[in-house]
Amino acid sequence: MKVSNILYICTMNYEEAKIKFVSTWGSLGTLWGINKAMAQIQALLFVSTKPLSMEDIMEQLKISRGNTSMNLRQLMDWGIVTKEIIPGERKEYFTTEKNVQELARTIAKERSRREIQPVIKVLKEVSSIKDDGTEKTKELIKQTKALYELTETADDMINKLVNHKQNWITKSLFKLIK
Repeated sequence: MKVSNILYICTMNYEEAKIKFVSTWGSLGTLWGINKAMAQIQALLFVSTKPLSMEDIMEQLKISRGNTSMNLRQLMDWGIVTKEIIPGERKEYFTTEKNVQELARTIAKERSRREIQPVIKVLKEVSSIKDDGTEKTKELIKQTKALYELTETADDMINKLVNHKQNWITKSLFKLIK
């Protein structure tokens, strides 16, 4: 019998699966340009059924108060995590966007604002220098202008995708496939 025909039965319980998900999401976060703790906090909030306090997050992820506080602030700056007021509670509680497509839209917008827009500005500035007629200046202008145009086009495409309403990823992918 081929291995691919064997039924795989997962024997993980909830806590093991949650830990594995949060850990994996944290590792992936570093590939996307955010730190591991920041990604783990977002993942933990993403699978939580209720808002979590800073103490809950610290305890579950085994990270310091300073690390938790700093990363929660960054996640709030990104618009991914929000504070939630629970009547009668003095602690601050936090939650994250649960809609995967809305979360992707928020992240894409923020990455464009923080990463792509500054590059576009520099490329535009550099490609607009005065042409002194030398070969090296012409080459610098030509290459940076090509990069500027490519980056601007890519950013425009991303903005069009994220500005679509519901199911923007699915609709956009279908348009690309057609």
